[in-house]
Amino acid sequence: MTRDQVQSVHDDIAYMKALAQEGRQAPLLGGSILIAAGLIFGLASIVAYGIDSGILALPPVAYAFLWGGAGLIFAVVLMLQIRRTGGRPGAQSVANRAAGAGWMGVGLAIFVMALGMSVVSWKTGSEVAFMLFPSLIFALYGSGWAVSAAMSDQKWQWKLAIACWIAAPLIAFLTGSPLMWLGYAAGLFLFALLPGVLLVRQEPSEVI
Repeated sequence: MTRDQVQSVHDDIAYMKALAQEGRQAPLLGGSILIAAGLIFGLASIVAYGIDSGILALPPVAYAFLWGGAGLIFAVVLMLQIRRTGGRPGAQSVANRAAGAGWMGVGLAIFVMALGMSVVSWKTGSEVAFMLFPSLIFALYGSGWAVSAAMSDQKWQWKLAIACWIAAPLIAFLTGSPLMWLGYAAGLFLFALLPGVLLVRQEPSEVI
């Protein structure tokens, strides 16, 4: 190779490295989606605690309307937020695309998992399967934060991932108690709502 060709290869490598570094430094978008998830399902969990503890005199069928309604509201908010953030500068950076794919996988896994648990509950006539739901949610949230942390190089997100994984088995100790729903609500506020607020605050008016 000639000297000019070698220099051209070096320039290309430097350019690709700069693009990769730029993608990692682009602020993460989608914090508003986490805020919505934490707020909507966190409040639904508090209502579920009211039903389970007898504070709210509602029949068991109210759970279906509660979680179905929460899911529908979140689905609408999710579509609006995806449309809003999809065209923003920085949305196509490597970090945002990878983190978005990771969280999309988490969301789809939760949806499919809920369908599977519904089938198990219907076939067995028992609601035991749904008692695993909070633990599995926190385990999946930990995976989402791990992907986001790895791609964004924001180390505080690793702490969230580890905290989610620790919370997953711990909340299982509250199984069978109305307090499980309060623990679930607290986890949603800590692992979705508050980090979402932090991510939104980190978004500058102009992003890469």
